[in-house]
Amino acid sequence: MYQELYKNVLRKVYKMKVLYLVRHGQTLFNEQHKIQGWCDSPLTKLGIYQATKARDYFKENNITFTHAFSSTAERTSDTLEIITDITYKRIKDLREWNFGTLEGESEALNPPLPYKDFFKQYDGETQDELIERICACVKEIMDGVEENSKVLIVSHGAAIANFTRAHQSNWKVQLNQRIGNCCVLKFEYENDTFSLVEIINHEFSDFEGK
Repeated sequence: MYQELYKNVLRKVYKMKVLYLVRHGQTLFNEQHKIQGWCDSPLTKLGIYQATKARDYFKENNITFTHAFSSTAERTSDTLEIITDITYKRIKDLREWNFGTLEGESEALNPPLPYKDFFKQYDGETQDELIERICACVKEIMDGVEENSKVLIVSHGAAIANFTRAHQSNWKVQLNQRIGNCCVLKFEYENDTFSLVEIINHEFSDFEGK
């Protein structure tokens, strides 16, 4: 009986797909507190350092990716290329929330959370449109990889937060913290279900590259 139970456990582990969802490193617009969705800006020195911290985390924990994806933004692809050197694919639907004509403006123009339909009046996306887009895209990616895959996706703060909250009923850990730059959210994916199992927010107080 125990041997059969052990085999079933091994079978389940083997079938499990794992997703590592990572926010990009700090950018110039992050530093300047500008609204940054579909518009882009380069990683700062701190942002590059944050990406190396994420890279080191994966190396130290012997995590090897079978597949990697980023949005089409430079800040995500640059972050991914620091984290891993495997071949990856850039996908538009992994982009950040579209903030319309407020792109590049001061973050002081943002309304209180939740944003909901606020950006629609500025030719941007509603929150529901963002959720539908990012959830469908990530599911399509995970459905398209083989069993036992370890998938890296580098995306954006609001996109990741809304994806994660859309699957809140399956959380195994609580997201009670901000999704910082290069934060890692680990999900297990099985039977069309994303389960949040771990959150890694790195410490950057030792950064000396001012």
